[in-house]
Amino acid sequence: MKRIFTTMSLLMAATAMTSMTTAAGAADLPAATPYYKAPVVDAWNPWMIRLRVLGVIPENGGTVHQVPGSSLKTSDQVVPELDISYFFTPNLAAELILGITKHHVTGDGAIAGLDVGKAWLLPPTLTFQYHFTQFGAFKPYIGAGVNYTWFFSQSASGVGVTNSRLKDTAAPVLQFGFDYMIDKHWGWNVDVKKMWMRPDWEGTLASGAAITGQVKLDPWLVGTGITYKF
Repeated sequence: MKRIFTTMSLLMAATAMTSMTTAAGAADLPAATPYYKAPVVDAWNPWMIRLRVLGVIPENGGTVHQVPGSSLKTSDQVVPELDISYFFTPNLAAELILGITKHHVTGDGAIAGLDVGKAWLLPPTLTFQYHFTQFGAFKPYIGAGVNYTWFFSQSASGVGVTNSRLKDTAAPVLQFGFDYMIDKHWGWNVDVKKMWMRPDWEGTLASGAAITGQVKLDPWLVGTGITYKF
């Protein structure tokens, strides 16, 4: 019996020493590095498109060089417009505006009532913009750029003026507007642009006399429509 008690005592002592050694070894191990899960980041797409209804409002002005006191008037127009934007960063973007419009030019001042003619305009416009992103869903922006307008399908009235031709021209542009985003893709847009566009003009009167002039369009472009951000 004494041998049994002695053997059990030795086993218990050995077990205790093993536990102490294991605990001491565990205490000497370096602490485990905590694991942090990376946050989920939404994929960012730089493309945006807008479809607007656009009001083109010329200032009305200009002159026929051969007629002192003459002026010109150009009709307003409402047209659809598509624009495509590319964001280099969340704040900096370039926007290309596409659309066509038709205008009617008539005389004013000393040539009031003279029907000059009609023309279609293709006026692509490129602007560079700064977008303010600190206002949540409301995202205002400002921009500046250049327009180049091609005039095509031009026609004279045939009464008083038998030939009418506006010359293609470039114009500087300023822009301001905002998008109000309903969700991460869809929004509502309001946009205003000012152009300084003054194309040269030449025509022929019914008498055969050649005339020249300049049409002061300088239009305001006021648009509103939907935004889609990819």
